Amino acid sequence: MLNKLLGLFSSDLAIDLGTANTLVSVKGKGIVINEPSVVAIKEGHHKQKVLAVGKEAKEMIGKTPKDIVAIRPMKNGVIADFSVTEEMIRYFIQKVHNRKSLIRPRIVICVPYGLTQVERKAVKESAMSAGAREVYLIEEPMAAAIGAGLPIKDPQGSMVIDIGGGTTEIGVISLGGLVVSKSVRIAGDKFDKSIVDYINKKYNLVIGERTAEEVKIEIGSAVKLEKELKMLVKGKNRISGLLETITVTSEDVREALKEPIRELGEALKEVLEETPADLAGDIVENGIVLTGGGALLRGLDKYFSDLVSLPVYIAEEPLLAVAKGTGMALSQIDLLSSIDE
Repeated sequence: MLNKLLGLFSSDLAIDLGTANTLVSVKGKGIVINEPSVVAIKEGHHKQKVLAVGKEAKEMIGKTPKDIVAIRPMKNGVIADFSVTEEMIRYFIQKVHNRKSLIRPRIVICVPYGLTQVERKAVKESAMSAGAREVYLIEEPMAAAIGAGLPIKDPQGSMVIDIGGGTTEIGVISLGGLVVSKSVRIAGDKFDKSIVDYINKKYNLVIGERTAEEVKIEIGSAVKLEKELKMLVKGKNRISGLLETITVTSEDVREALKEPIRELGEALKEVLEETPADLAGDIVENGIVLTGGGALLRGLDKYFSDLVSLPVYIAEEPLLAVAKGTGMALSQIDLLSSIDE
């Protein structure tokens, strides 16, 4: 009875629980929260205290005193820190419902394809502990395809590549189901780390992953550009220990990203090889759709297109595709309850 009463006052939520960012949609309102998946914690003698979540916590990364740590509780799309993830979900639930702790909404959460039953259970339990009444899961390639507006219910093949923070999800969808899918742990975070390593090796400069992310966004590319880009990058010389400013070019970033992008291309070819012939014909005709933050890397669509000789398109608002798709799944929550067993 209490659950029914609480349900009257709560809004069902859809959460794209990403490695880099968490987006929350409310039924009938769309996306209402888009914040980094970061929690700042103060270490006490007996217990941890949450100081900040989201944007405010991300600002603290790499800049905190010893007793404060900024944690990203999701790693490669999977919960790496159960208790901190729970705190993060609770914060977002209460933010949507104006801090009313009694509210217990039904929640749809987007997860990477191929999570183990243990990992799926961990996601559900984390959300339930954070205050959810019921929790349903939807796999990322499906959510990305829905959000990108692909005709997933039709008897034809649609292909999506979602490049997030921790994982890249590649899926072929037909008649409302995933026919072939693959999840690889190469995505935005791996790109950033590759840039950190390359600049360290070539220029003897130590930079943080936040700086590497800025470099990737500002001048990163997957193919040769008509006009190459450059930017000033500040860091610490690993030999002298002194602070230094250098000029990094888009050619540098392209070289840094060469290996992770090649691995993504191999994963794409593997999925295409496993795709049934009739659906492959549909993909030849309809092409491949790119979603996620990684879709914004200059020339990545051309790189994939040249690699597999198929048309590749970037979805409208690629950063929001998964969150939109997860939100649209709220209207079919009863169908999700029947398949999410």
